[in-house]
Amino acid sequence: MADKCCGPKEELITIEDNKGCCNSNAEKAATKEEDSCCSSQNTFQGIAITATNSSCCSNQFENENDKSTDVCCSQESKEDLEIRSCCSSKEDDNTLETSNCCNNVEEIASINATPVKGEKVEYRIHGMDCPSCALTLEKGLSRLNDIQEAKVNYNTAKLQIIGSNALSLDSIESEVQKLGYTAEPIIQNRNVRTYDVVGMDCSSCAKSVENHLNKIPTVNTVTVNFPTGKMKVEHENSVDDIVSEVSKLGYNASLITNNNKSTDTPKNKEGYGLITLSGILIALGFIGSYNDVSPLMTTILYAVAIVISGYKPVKSAYYAIKSHSLDMNVLMSAAAIGAALIGEWFEGATVVWLFALGNALQNRSIEQTRKSIRNLMDLAPSEAWIKVSSELVKKPVEEVSVGQIVVIKPGDRIPLDGEIIQGETSVNQAPITGESIPVDKLIGDTVYAGTINESGSIEIKVTKLVEDTTISKIIHLVEEAQEQKAPTQAFIDKFASIYTPIVFVLAIVVIVLPPLLGLGTWGEWVYKGLALLVVACPCALVISTPVAIVSAIGNAAKNGVLIKGGTFLEKAGAINAIAFDKTGTLTEGKPTVSDVEALTTSADELISLALTLEDYSTHPIAKTIVEYAKDNGVQVKKGELFKNIVGKGVQATINGEVHYAGNLKLFEDLEISLDDVRSKVERIQSQGKTVVIIGTKQEVMGIISVSDTIRSTTVKALNGLKQVGVNQLVMLTGDNEGTAKMISGETNVNRYFAELLPEDKVDAIKQLQKEGHKVAMVGDGINDAPALATADLGIAMGGAGTDTAMETADIVLMADNLEKLPHTVKLSRKALTIIKQNIWFSLIVKFIALVLIFPGWLTLWMAVLSDTGAAIIVILNALRLLKVKG
Repeated sequence: MADKCCGPKEELITIEDNKGCCNSNAEKAATKEEDSCCSSQNTFQGIAITATNSSCCSNQFENENDKSTDVCCSQESKEDLEIRSCCSSKEDDNTLETSNCCNNVEEIASINATPVKGEKVEYRIHGMDCPSCALTLEKGLSRLNDIQEAKVNYNTAKLQIIGSNALSLDSIESEVQKLGYTAEPIIQNRNVRTYDVVGMDCSSCAKSVENHLNKIPTVNTVTVNFPTGKMKVEHENSVDDIVSEVSKLGYNASLITNNNKSTDTPKNKEGYGLITLSGILIALGFIGSYNDVSPLMTTILYAVAIVISGYKPVKSAYYAIKSHSLDMNVLMSAAAIGAALIGEWFEGATVVWLFALGNALQNRSIEQTRKSIRNLMDLAPSEAWIKVSSELVKKPVEEVSVGQIVVIKPGDRIPLDGEIIQGETSVNQAPITGESIPVDKLIGDTVYAGTINESGSIEIKVTKLVEDTTISKIIHLVEEAQEQKAPTQAFIDKFASIYTPIVFVLAIVVIVLPPLLGLGTWGEWVYKGLALLVVACPCALVISTPVAIVSAIGNAAKNGVLIKGGTFLEKAGAINAIAFDKTGTLTEGKPTVSDVEALTTSADELISLALTLEDYSTHPIAKTIVEYAKDNGVQVKKGELFKNIVGKGVQATINGEVHYAGNLKLFEDLEISLDDVRSKVERIQSQGKTVVIIGTKQEVMGIISVSDTIRSTTVKALNGLKQVGVNQLVMLTGDNEGTAKMISGETNVNRYFAELLPEDKVDAIKQLQKEGHKVAMVGDGINDAPALATADLGIAMGGAGTDTAMETADIVLMADNLEKLPHTVKLSRKALTIIKQNIWFSLIVKFIALVLIFPGWLTLWMAVLSDTGAAIIVILNALRLLKVKG
């Protein structure tokens, strides 16, 4: 059934209980920019390229089983949507898109409002050591003719290029190298595969392979690179066919998959070797200056050291200046060259050596934060055992289709999402949900890629392609979250963009003005000006926030929690009140019928009437009664004119008479005498049970009692929240006062709101906010959409089982319980503390350095140390967030 927020009138009954997400998110949605799910995807030299026509067109979504269509803000019928939806084809869905006009994501406002049309390519950038490097890259690449837009995200080390059809990938990689970094394509189109070709001994061999494959009708494009031995082929036939065709020419080809391709940073052994050599030369020159070695010899040693360590930053500085960018390479290069010009060769050599060493250490440290997410990619196996007739065939997961049968042996990781069709086992779902205890799985249960089959051998039917698995979506959402700037980071970046030019101009003034006024020698003031240039670099400051946010989001993801950006991480750290929906959140959400009390008819007749009335309802309690009736073999009656009465119950005409099933409030509105019934209802409710009354306009025919059990993890999780400083724990429920009071007592919540209609939950959240609380709302992400949108922070449970929860909430608990919620709050508060520590430390170090310059106490090497050293300390401090235990 389609969930429609703003659908046609005939759907109103369906959504009365489940308030639409569109209207509830209106306030936040106004600040957002969405990428249409209708973006067409093209192929471009083996890299997945998306035509980025940014719009919020029909906002149509297709669920993983292709059975229903979720529609936001659309007035089209379901039939029209199936015909006209531009999202209906999954074959082109090569990138994970989670754009949703219902998303509660404020920070997407940072995306450019102006639509940019073109072809998109993404790269992983290696070598950036602070956000100013990202700015230099953006400016440098934007100068290329065929590039319309270049975006570099420092947090995830990703470069996104949007350009025309004539765009050359080689020119991009070449320009990135000129700027002092390396670029690696990170996304492949499904039909474009990369192969290793062994046996080619010259470029003519590569040409032969190209010519041969180009003659095959199912091969669209071929490019073979002889120096690297790599072949990229866009083809529609199988991998085995391509391998076979290449073997005809006498060469061996093997597929390179995304899973087995290394994502580690290239080892910079040569870089460390040059730094060591430069350091030795500086040490020899320094020792020689105190041991009667000629000044010319020591100067030569220092000069060689400057060339060795300074070549890369000077080269990067040259291209940065051409791009009108004032980054740390420019400042450090100017300081080193200036020191050499005034005869301070030792200072100049020390500056570039410390700068090179600091950059190497920074890169190594910050890569630890980025690897925290990339390690998730290694969880799912790169190959799967496919059952073909009675044989098992090993295939790369990229080649496995939906519906194929995969065999998983005990102890193996599950390669793809699927449904068990044979066998029983227990599965360790910790990589996805963070749950420490394995979960028993039977035939019909869902299993997820990356989880571990603990015991029995099972066969699963694949339900999702490799790019659509739950773990793939997690990786995509987390990388997307890391790309969003938190408010603190945005402020710091703004501050740095003003601070650096001001100090740079001040340094020029210090170099020129005092000597002209006769206040000292040129050499003295040039030295001070150069020190000021080094201090102008705000690297430690701008790196202080993003590294902490990336580390925290990575830690959360490993523990089964998706935090969708720095904004929500900061909000979670400030939360002091959490509201919980009762059913399915604090309780199991699987109520059972405990008592049937017939008053004016037989028990079987009462259950039959209840079955007829509740059969069309989607409420959990209604489903419980229906299951109970069917389990007991009760037959349904013929009913008509079914109607849902919001917050009260249902009605239907049975045998020509209107019957009702609902709560006490419903029958009070019917003005029936309830003197005898009321006392029975209150007694049952005082036991924590929910009452469903069955009757007509004339009489109450009977009472059915339904009870729900509190989750085993609820009490522990709520106590954990109090320990980490959340003072107000509030329960929201549509149940009666008696049930709410009993459940609140068992769970130790501070307060509760009972007998709430769906819209009343929004009012309860607003009341808490008026009392001065920063409020988080925890629900399932579907029925609670209005309350989740109203709260300062929306948290959804059970993300592993539903795409909707992943899309609608700000924070998603992948497990279907509250076990990881205390860890989330604790981690967020720790992150805020570390961000503040980093910012204050960076500012204090800069201030001390500025003060020490003018008395002449700050040498150039001390200035460099204050910058790169502070940056390393800030990074190491942020890395502590990776160690916070769940």
